[in-house]
Amino acid sequence: MRKLWLIRHGHPDFPLGAHMCLGRTDTPLGPLGRMQACLLGEVLRDKKRTVFASPLTRCRETAAPLGGKAILVPDLAEQDMGPWDGLDFTEIKQRWPELYARRAAEPLLVPPGAETLSEVRRRVMPALRDCVNSCDGDLAVVAHASVIQAILAEVCCVPLEESRPLRVPYASFTVLRCDDAITMEHGAVLPCPPMTPELAERLLKAAAPGDSVEAHCRAVSAEALRIAEALPFALDKELLASAALLHDIARKEKDHARLGAAWLRELGYHEAAELIVRHHDRHGETVDEAAVLFLADKCVKEARRVTVEERFAGSADRCRTPEAKAAHAERRESALRLRDQINEICGKTVVE
Repeated sequence: MRKLWLIRHGHPDFPLGAHMCLGRTDTPLGPLGRMQACLLGEVLRDKKRTVFASPLTRCRETAAPLGGKAILVPDLAEQDMGPWDGLDFTEIKQRWPELYARRAAEPLLVPPGAETLSEVRRRVMPALRDCVNSCDGDLAVVAHASVIQAILAEVCCVPLEESRPLRVPYASFTVLRCDDAITMEHGAVLPCPPMTPELAERLLKAAAPGDSVEAHCRAVSAEALRIAEALPFALDKELLASAALLHDIARKEKDHARLGAAWLRELGYHEAAELIVRHHDRHGETVDEAAVLFLADKCVKEARRVTVEERFAGSADRCRTPEAKAAHAERRESALRLRDQINEICGKTVVE
């Protein structure tokens, strides 16, 4: 029995939580999307199959980690949304208020000049059958939400107007069976293999925060493990090392600790996210994985181990406002207290 993996591309290069009408606009994957593609590769790469993809960049980039060179199929491109294409839905609501309001009762309504979902289905289904008939064995198709919804409506014999609730999250895959007819085996699944330091390293490289940030993350992970191994009680070293490798994946963005944690939650790694969101500040007095990551980050300047005092002296001049200076001083005092607490627990100087 042949199988077909129907895969939606990863998160495009716009902010998490943004609502954009992204049809034929050729937007690449953002950092979150590249990590999602990495996870798809982890889960699906070893399965032998022919890979087909929409020619839009976000699909080509999602297909790349699956192994082999994807065959590009123009008729798998996303629904052409005409004058709405590439716009934020807030702007669409402002510019086309009446048409936008009608979509609550008519979810398939599109602006003049856009492609209807019926038209999407008419071009996509023959293209899908051509993909199935052009190869032997299993295959994967990397495409877009509307394309996948149109396919599933046909496969599941669902009227198009009822196809929108067929949820297709970014980077999810749906498995179909290709016998005499195409039928569904199971619905959308998100790739979430177990978190390990090796996987965290691959996610770090996929997020691509820059060579200096990657080097810093690796140094912090090594320092966190060094501290954890000196403690007379056990911590989850695998979780700690993984979260440390990923703690600065959003360094280029504002409020990067919260955003990096949000990305990890979106990927399904909630424990690592909790450590990442807390790596700037210490919460409570417990010496746990979050506390060790907080301190390790304060013992590494760029990729070099330093004393806590040296680390804070080097960052003090970046604090311009009274609020920033107060926060810097509070973090310094928290780090020094934790340093002394860990040294006392260990009965020796572990952190200087």
